[in-house]
Amino acid sequence: QVQLVESGGGLVQAGGSLRLSCAASGRTFSSYAMGWFRQAPGKEREFVAAITRSGTITFYADSVKGRFAVSRDNAKSTVYLQMNSLKPEDTAVYYCAADPRIFTGVAYRESYEYDYWGQGTQVTVSS
Repeated sequence: QVQLVESGGGLVQAGGSLRLSCAASGRTFSSYAMGWFRQAPGKEREFVAAITRSGTITFYADSVKGRFAVSRDNAKSTVYLQMNSLKPEDTAVYYCAADPRIFTGVAYRESYEYDYWGQGTQVTVSS
């Protein structure tokens, strides 16, 4: 089992940047592929980005491609989401999640693929 704690959210103006962190504790962090999801008020939770166990392969939602970057530091048991050129539509609660399985197909995009979730961190982008 793994416990996840997100941090780094806040209020930022459109065009600004934030870096989210997700610190893991418990089982060996490198055993988990990791994902970031977000949920805006009144909307379903949606996939943002994912990264494989080694960090060599990353995936992004079309809406954030070219603006967001996911990375991980297995020595620090932490996954990051660097968010640049933020837009008001990026406003949401952001969650990190851990998947003990190897990604197959496009499963990394599905919330049911992930067994463990953090509590979320609020990101608000003002126009």
